[in-house]
Amino acid sequence: MSIEAYIGEFLTLTLMAFALGMDAFSVGLGMGMIKLRFRQIFYIGLTVGFFHIWMPLAGMIIGKLISGKLGTIAGYAGGVLLMLLGLQMLLSSFKKDDSPLISPVGFGLFIFATSVSLDSFSVGLTLGIYGAKQYVAIVIFGAVSMLLTWAGLLIGKRVKGWLGKYGEALGGTILFALGLKMFLPF
Repeated sequence: MSIEAYIGEFLTLTLMAFALGMDAFSVGLGMGMIKLRFRQIFYIGLTVGFFHIWMPLAGMIIGKLISGKLGTIAGYAGGVLLMLLGLQMLLSSFKKDDSPLISPVGFGLFIFATSVSLDSFSVGLTLGIYGAKQYVAIVIFGAVSMLLTWAGLLIGKRVKGWLGKYGEALGGTILFALGLKMFLPF
């Protein structure tokens, strides 16, 4: 594999991580309006980052198993999954309700981290089908989602949610475009 291919894969994975992390960022903006201490914000970011590591890893492992059995059809299925996931994120960004359903403390933190990282399982499934570098992908996904969660929570403390829906819409658009790219020959 050439250096250009490595750089291309790194940039693609970083773009995917950014798109997936925008969900955590946008929810973090809303959660940031809850009175949270900086210590809580730190732990919330670590937890979301951890979930964005093991969810795509599980997806990649299952994706590799599917890939060996289904070949090209599985690749197209991965593209459809990304497109559907992106479309779902885009449509949910137009919902009227901006308030968080749970508080990110205790069991609520587990629910919060799971809800914002479920989409990374689907992306991991797709990456497993395509044979992406597992460890590079999960480190990038974990780090980017952790940083975006922190950013969302901290900005949410300062701003009253003006970017939340736009961030989720941007993330959904990016995932949809990446899914569509899997069908194109270039």
